[in-house]
Amino acid sequence: MKTEIVIDTAPEEVRVALIENKAVVEIYFDRKKDRGIIGNVYKGKVVKVLPGMQAAFVDIGTEKAAFLYVADIMAKKEAKADAKGGEADALEALEDHDEEDEEMAGELDGPEASLGEEEVEEDEEDEDLDLVEEESETPVPVARRSRKRSNMAVEDLVKEGQDIIVQVSKEPIGTKGPRVTTYISLPGRYLVYMPMVSNVGVSRRIGHEEERQRLKEMIRRFRKKGSGYIVRTVSDGTTEEEIKQDMDFLEVVWQGILKKAEKVSSPALLHNDLDLIFKTVRDLFTKEVSLLTINSKQEYDKITEFVGTYLPSFLPRLKLWDKDEPIFEAFSIEVEISKARSRRVWLKSGGYIVIDRAEALTVIDVNTGRFVGKRDLEETIFKTNLEAVKEIAYQVRLRNVGGIIIIDLIDMEKERNRDKVMAALHEAFANDKARTHILKITELGLVQISRERTREDVIRILCAPCEYCDGRGYTKSPTTLCHELFREIRIIGSSPRDKKIIIGVHPTVASLLYDEVRADIEALERQYKKKIIIKADSNLHIEQFDIVSL
Repeated sequence: MKTEIVIDTAPEEVRVALIENKAVVEIYFDRKKDRGIIGNVYKGKVVKVLPGMQAAFVDIGTEKAAFLYVADIMAKKEAKADAKGGEADALEALEDHDEEDEEMAGELDGPEASLGEEEVEEDEEDEDLDLVEEESETPVPVARRSRKRSNMAVEDLVKEGQDIIVQVSKEPIGTKGPRVTTYISLPGRYLVYMPMVSNVGVSRRIGHEEERQRLKEMIRRFRKKGSGYIVRTVSDGTTEEEIKQDMDFLEVVWQGILKKAEKVSSPALLHNDLDLIFKTVRDLFTKEVSLLTINSKQEYDKITEFVGTYLPSFLPRLKLWDKDEPIFEAFSIEVEISKARSRRVWLKSGGYIVIDRAEALTVIDVNTGRFVGKRDLEETIFKTNLEAVKEIAYQVRLRNVGGIIIIDLIDMEKERNRDKVMAALHEAFANDKARTHILKITELGLVQISRERTREDVIRILCAPCEYCDGRGYTKSPTTLCHELFREIRIIGSSPRDKKIIIGVHPTVASLLYDEVRADIEALERQYKKKIIIKADSNLHIEQFDIVSL
């Protein structure tokens, strides 16, 4: 599979496209005024503890308070005030407990989020943590609490008004604030440093046992006591010098965070993760990528310097786009971004899918459209469904659709056709690094899918709810508005003192009142013996009208 990365830079926005076999499969945006905060480390203040939810809200200086679940909290002990009267919180690992299992909802981070999960084999030094690396957009693995549930309640772990060091594990999505964890993890090129977790994990995608053991022994030999690491997939074949260099760099970053935490008052940013360009180079620019093309000479020089230092063998894969044609136009990426905003997506056969979204649910309807087939109806439906599931998997990944997804396939009578379509659906989602769960097709021809939601989808990034329809996707018809006006006229028309009624409406409604329903207006004038004056006002919303009796 040929993989390329294309980066379009502008002063106000950076866009990154991941291309697999000439198809744009993922798109990332980094807007200067809306820069993501995932991976950032903050000194926050606990503003509310909710025992009923076993969670707390933490003020980290963002618009909405961050959500901290009990399973994301490590036990804390107060550090003594230093000579200057400052305080620093030291975090220690939770003790192992033998209560019932509970899913810990930790996520990994990418340029703006994370998708998918890569299992990590860990040593047995500390069984209370589950180490996970996710090969996703630009994964930033985090240490997870094990499924052994702690018998400590959230009110025993944090108190209102307490300062706490947290890391953003999930961007704000929709009406929800960011999600944070006290399990700090700092990603490097080859390793993820977990300064408060005494574990060494190796990605299972490093398949050779000898290589796994070599990397694990190397980390154990160099690591500081009490700290942990995840060895990432790209570490396969790395030298001792490269690993040691990554470890030293990450330790410097962590010490800088601790020193800043002692000096600043909460809420405060302690560590800002890399911008989108360097996250892409750090995490996406792997040996599978044949070419990285960028259109900024300044950023190209920075990337060249970084790659020349850490990845010299990758230098031939860097390319500066210096042509006049916009880079996203040349690679046909703008067309795909436009498609990602469309409600209806046409299939090559002539069929189409319709994608409608709600707050926590996306519904995808499959239609034959212009496709009439060649033999019989069942074959036509089967081929349409088969083509549709492939396009659906592509659109879901491209748009980064998360949450619950319902696919309404066209009903198929033959069970073997249903099985083939479901097999094609599973295969189409195989390359999606998001955690995705697909249920069996129902008797009604519905397929239910749950897909990890960790960042805003493309629609939310590129679009805003329609102020005209308030996001409903429709408005009242002019006829409906005319009938509402008639009811209002009947309410105020009975007053004997007033001689006329003045109505202000949108021009579309005014046109209908002047023309098709003019007879109804005249009938009301005769009934109430009042002159009805209609005024078109383009400043009014189509559903809004003003009515005054004088």
